[in-house]
This record gives sequence, structure tokens and C-alpha cells, in this order.
Amino acid sequence: MRKVRLMKHYLTTVFALLTTLVVLQGCKRQTPDDGARAPDDAPGTSKTESGGASHLQTDVPMIHIPGGQFTMGDQTEIDAAPHEVVISPFYMDKNLVTQEQYEKVMGENPSRWKGPGNPVEQMRWSDAARYCNARSEREGLDPCYDLQTWKCNFEANGYRLPTEAEWEYACRAGTKTAYFFGDNPSKLTDYAWFEKNSGGKPKPVGQKPPNPWGLCDMHGNVWEWCNDFYQVDYYQQSPKEDPRGPKTGETKVVRGGAWKFSAESCRSAYRYNEDPGYADVCFGYDIYGFRCVRNASP
Repeated sequence: MRKVRLMKHYLTTVFALLTTLVVLQGCKRQTPDDGARAPDDAPGTSKTESGGASHLQTDVPMIHIPGGQFTMGDQTEIDAAPHEVVISPFYMDKNLVTQEQYEKVMGENPSRWKGPGNPVEQMRWSDAARYCNARSEREGLDPCYDLQTWKCNFEANGYRLPTEAEWEYACRAGTKTAYFFGDNPSKLTDYAWFEKNSGGKPKPVGQKPPNPWGLCDMHGNVWEWCNDFYQVDYYQQSPKEDPRGPKTGETKVVRGGAWKFSAESCRSAYRYNEDPGYADVCFGYDIYGFRCVRNASP
């Protein structure tokens, strides 16, 4: 059953109506440039909260996420009943994939809000999956995605999109509050870019303080594609260990909130979903980005 998203799509709909003016002018995209560079991190040596290095041979900083158990969901959400989940260890990009990183691998930059250190956006789910495969191949790793069926091989050692459970586990970073910094939404301006402080556009990655495990922009900036199909009642039947979402569906899960969305949508447990193939540039789908994960040994 597909989730009713009238309220959650309100801001997107308003934006689409406003940007219809762009279509009437020949669908010319704005390409403002913040001129910001990506964070200057040492390649291949990301730190966890306990100070352990990732030791991955990659030029994109990643964080080692330890395995563990947590309570996933939020009792205030009709599609997110709290339940216990066990997650295996994995690596996750410290930051959202930037335009500079995406262009280096894919040879193009489809983003509306240009800036090498800005998150790549106007991303379809398939665009993100293709990037994961291409990045894997550049580093001599086994691609995770079959580009004909779009199925993910979770046993491959290459890059993929996080499962919804992995994403929430990493976002919470051991916390049980609405946000990784607590329950008070008035403090969100200190930790995230959203409708109240973004100035109407996404921002360069890594400018806000990271969560306790060292991950930046888990709240706000752009929505992050997850690997899972969306199903409103999936939590009622999902396995306890490493759930990977329904086998089929009409939409894919996105998490984290975005630069033109409310503080409510930035909460750790907030679920949202979108058609994985729809990213009409004329209507400014500049709210969808992603970050990659890789499997790690227990």
C-alpha cells in the first residue's frame, strides 16, 4: 500500500507551481555557484567516534559504523512503529556525495545549484545506483547493482545505497531522541540546513557539526536516497537482523529532510518516499541527493 503523502508533499507541490514559470521561459535551469569546495579531509582515513581509522583505499572520506542493536521508528508516525533492529557493521560516506565527486566519476554534473562542494542533486534513484557501480569499478571493487534489474547484491564488496535501517541507525549514532542532538527542534539551526536557515538553496557539505559518529548533514540539506522500496506497513513484518525493505514497490525511501522542508521532516525516524525514476529538471527536483555505504567485517 502506497503511503498517502499529501502533507509531506505540500512544500514540493508549492515549489513545483512556482517553478512552472521556468517552463514557460524555455525550461532554463538556474545554475548559481556558491564557489565552495568540498571539505579538505585526508583521503582514505576517516575517524570514528572512538578514533579508529577506516583504512579504506578511497579518496572519499568514510566513517566506520559499528554493528549493534537499536530501536528503529517513532510512535508518533503511522508508518514507523518502533521495533528492535540489529545492524551489521558497515562504512558510510562522511558527507553527502558532492558535485565535484560525482563529476569526477560520472563526467557530468546534473545539479541545479552549482558548486563543487555542494551536494549533487536532481538525482534519480537510478543515477545514484549508477554512481555506486562506477565508483566501485574505479577502485577495483565488485559493483553491487545489476543495471538491468536494479537488484542489489548485498554480498558484493563495492558501494551501494544504505538500507533504510542502516541510514537511521547511522543517523541516530546511539541516540534515542528525535534528532541526534536532542528533542528540541529550535536547536536544529545549529546542526542542519532546512527551510528556516538555508536561504532557499542547498549548502556546501560539512559546514554543520557532525553527529556523534562523525557523519555530517544527516539532518537536512538534501533528502538521501535509500536502497529500500517504500511500504507503509513494512515495519510490521520486517526481519530483526539487517532488514532490506520490501522486494517490490512503486517508490523508494528517502531520508533526512532537505533545505526547503520543515524541522519535522528532518527527524531521525521521519520517513518519506519518491518515485525512483522521476526527477524532472524543469520542476527543480533539487532536493534529492545521496551518500554511499560499503560492507565491513564484523
